[in-house]
Amino acid sequence: MSDTIITVQGEYSAWYPAERATVGASVHTQGAKRDAVFARAVTASEAVRTLVEELYDKQRGPITWWSSESVRVWSERPWNNEGKQLAAVFHAAVDVSVKFKDFEALARWVEAIAALDGVSVGSITWSLTDATRTSATVEVRSRAVKDAVAKASVYAQSIGLGSVTATALADPGMLGDPSGGAAQQPVFARASMKAQFDGGGGQLALKPEEIAVASVVDARFVASR
Repeated sequence: MSDTIITVQGEYSAWYPAERATVGASVHTQGAKRDAVFARAVTASEAVRTLVEELYDKQRGPITWWSSESVRVWSERPWNNEGKQLAAVFHAAVDVSVKFKDFEALARWVEAIAALDGVSVGSITWSLTDATRTSATVEVRSRAVKDAVAKASVYAQSIGLGSVTATALADPGMLGDPSGGAAQQPVFARASMKAQFDGGGGQLALKPEEIAVASVVDARFVASR
């Protein structure tokens, strides 16, 4: 009797608390006078930079990394609702990215820069440290393989066969089946914000949701009696 081939897909995911948060902020000013617009953007960006440098210490401070672009200036001539082109409007913008390991400090920093004229917070991306990401990836990949073995064993037993022996392991779609699934699932995160209040007024609190690390593996087994 020929061997029975069993091909399955194993998967596993686990959730981990976020350890880092990268906030994207931007300075944007506009007006009729180029020099005035540029000056306001420079002033605002210097204020943001000061708030960053007060906290930045790669080893001990709440900020572990940050970057800032140079000031960009451009102009446009808008049209009114009568189809007439108006005078030029000048814009100036600066983007800043800052990575925090202390989320309370992040909330206070966001409050501080949001109060600056022309400054807005665009997004917050939650992540793991490299060390945690590496160990988590090893763990979920190992669990995904074990899930594949468990699936194959159940299939074999359901048709009266015994143990299974792996003959191939691969990332999704690499065992010759083009519909075998997408590539390795990425690490991803979701986040939410909520407002907390104390006796002195409103305080911003950032509450990151946990980060999922997932793995999928295709596996082929030989089942014997």
